[in-house]
Amino acid sequence: MQMYSYNVQSSYYVYVYIMCIVPLCCNTHSSPSSPPSVVYQQDNLNTPGRVFLDPNTFSDDGTVALGGKSFSEDGSLLAYSVSVSGSDWRTIKFMKTSDGAHLDDVLENVKFSSITWTHDNKGILYNRYDKADSADGTENDSNVYQKMFYHRLGSEQSTDILCVEFPDEPHWISNSEVSDCGRYLIVYVRKGCDPVNKIWIHDIDQTKGIAEGPLAVTKLIDHFNASYDYVTNDGTRFYFHTNENAPRYRVASVDLADPGNWMDVIPECGHLLDWTACVKKDLLVTCYLEHCVNTLYIYNLKGEKLHQIPLLPGSVVGYSGKPKDDFMFFKFTSYTTPGVIYHVDLSSDQFPSKVYKETSLTGIDLNDFETKQIFFKSKDGTQVPMFVTHRKGLELNGTNPTLMYGYGGFNISLTPSFSVSQIIFMRHLGGVHVVANIRGGGEYGKEWFEGGIRANKQRSYDDFISAGEALCRHGYTSPERLAIEGGSNGGLLVATCCNQRPDLFRVALCHVPVIDMYRFHKFTIGHAWRSDFGDPDVEEHFQWLQKYSPLHTIPNSNIYPSILLLTADHDDRVVPLHSLKFIATIQKKLGSKTERPLIVKVDTKSGHGAGKPTSKRLQESAECYGFLAREMKLSWSE
Repeated sequence: MQMYSYNVQSSYYVYVYIMCIVPLCCNTHSSPSSPPSVVYQQDNLNTPGRVFLDPNTFSDDGTVALGGKSFSEDGSLLAYSVSVSGSDWRTIKFMKTSDGAHLDDVLENVKFSSITWTHDNKGILYNRYDKADSADGTENDSNVYQKMFYHRLGSEQSTDILCVEFPDEPHWISNSEVSDCGRYLIVYVRKGCDPVNKIWIHDIDQTKGIAEGPLAVTKLIDHFNASYDYVTNDGTRFYFHTNENAPRYRVASVDLADPGNWMDVIPECGHLLDWTACVKKDLLVTCYLEHCVNTLYIYNLKGEKLHQIPLLPGSVVGYSGKPKDDFMFFKFTSYTTPGVIYHVDLSSDQFPSKVYKETSLTGIDLNDFETKQIFFKSKDGTQVPMFVTHRKGLELNGTNPTLMYGYGGFNISLTPSFSVSQIIFMRHLGGVHVVANIRGGGEYGKEWFEGGIRANKQRSYDDFISAGEALCRHGYTSPERLAIEGGSNGGLLVATCCNQRPDLFRVALCHVPVIDMYRFHKFTIGHAWRSDFGDPDVEEHFQWLQKYSPLHTIPNSNIYPSILLLTADHDDRVVPLHSLKFIATIQKKLGSKTERPLIVKVDTKSGHGAGKPTSKRLQESAECYGFLAREMKLSWSE
C-alpha cells in the first residue's frame, strides 16, 4: 500500500512525497526497517516518478530521519534537514535537483529553525543555538539564546552572517520567510508557545543580497499581543492572517508606508479561519475550521468570496500553491479516508477540482465504519465536541472497548485523521475510537484555547473526564472498558485524569508526558511552555500547578488504571526524567495496593516522536494495543 502526501511543483520538476506503509498482511521476509517518507521527482504531472531523496539510505536502522525541506526559488536546489535518533537537533544539507548531487555545505547546531531561501538562490536563513560538543539529544540543558544566520552557498558555516539575535531575551526565538516578490525578509519573533508574535521586516538589497548583519529591520509589529502570519504582498501593501481583535482570525492588510492603518480584507466570522494562502497572484485560499472539520474557500484580494471547494467532513492536511501558479494541490483525509490529493485548476472561473492521487487500502472495506460527532456537557456546562468512530451497527450495551484520545493545549486543533492501527482496533477487537476536542486546543479560536490553559487548565481535564462519563452514559462503554491515550501535553492530560478519576478509566497509554509541573521549565525547551502552564517560580502560578501536577497528586487509592508510560532516551523536547520520576513514585505509592501493571517503556535511539521510523511506530502500536487488549481481556476476531 502507498500513502501519498502532498505535491510540490518547482520551476523544473514536480515532487511527490510518498510514505510507504507495510501491508496489513506481511511475510517474514519483510524488511525489518519499514521505509519512511520518500521524495519522488516527476518531469510533469503525468509522467512516472523516480526516487529523488530516499531517507532509507541515511542509516541502516532508520533512526536518521528527514526533517524540513525547502526548494530554492528557481527549483535548482534543495535544502533539507536531518535528525539523529529523534532529537530536535538538526543538520542541514544541500543537493542539486538536476542530478541529485550533494553540495559540500553542511550546517550544524540547528534547532527549531525555518529554512528560508533568498530569491537570488545563493543562500538560506536558518536558526541555531550555541551547542556543547556532547549535545546529542540526551542532555537536559535549557535551550537559550537562539540566533538567526544567513549562509551563502560555498562558504564555511563559521563565516555565516549573524542576522538576528536577542542578547537580553534568552528565551525568544525567531523564524523567517521571504516575501513572494523576493524583496522583503519577514522575521517572526516569538516567546513561548502562545499564538502571538512580532513582525520585523528587512528590505533585502537586490544587488548585494544579505551581505552583512545584524539586519536593519522595520518593526511593523513590536508587541506580543496577537498572531500575525504573512500571506502575500502587493508592493508595500502586506496581507496578514491575524487574530488581532479577531479571536477566530481574519485577513487584514497594511501599507508599510502607513503602518497604523490596518484594513479588513476578510473579516472575522463565526468559524475559525485556520490558514490563508495566496495563489495565482490575486487569489486567496482560505481554510476554515467549522466544528472541527475543514472547509475551503477561494476569495480575491478585495475580500470577495468566489468559490467553495466541495469537501466531505474531514481535514485538509497538505497544501501546495504559489502566487505564480494557476493551479493548486491539497490533501484531504478523515477517520475513514486514508488520503486523497486533489488538483484544482485556477485558470477557470469554475475552479474545477479532480483527484490527482488517492491512497488505496486492500483487505478492509472502509464503508463498514462510521464517524459521528457528539456534543456533551462539561462540568461547567460548556458544550464540547468529540468524534466517535466504530463499525456500523454497533450495539450500545456498555461493553464496547473504547480508546479515547485527547490533547487540549498549545492552541493545537484535533481534526479527523486516518490510522490503520485504529481501523484494526475497531475491526478485529470490536473497539470504539474517540477523539475529544477539549479546551486548550485551537478548535474554536482564542477563547477556546485560553479557556483551557494557565489558571483555566483544570477545564481541559474536566472536559476529558466529562467525555468519558458521556461515553458511559450513552452506552458506548463502561469504566471497565474505557482506555485513554495522549502524548506530550496529552500525556500530561492522561496522567492527570488517572490521578483525578482513577475509577473512570481501566487502561492508560501515556506517551512522552510532561509530569513534573514544578520543574518542567528547567529542561531543554521547557521554558517555552510557561505560556500554557504558567511559571512555577511565580507564587500565583505555582498555586495553579500544585493542584494537578501528576508527580505530586498521585491518589492514595486501591484503584488505579493499568498504565503504560512511553518515553525515549533522545527525547530532548520532554526529557525522559518526567516519565522515570513518575513511574518510580507511582510504583512506590501504589505498587503494593494494586495488581494492575504500572510500567514504563524507554525506547532507544528515539525522541519525542517526529522522525521515528515506521518499524518503531508499528512496534509501538502493537505494544500499546496489545497492552490494552491484555488488560481488558479482548479477543481477536476476523
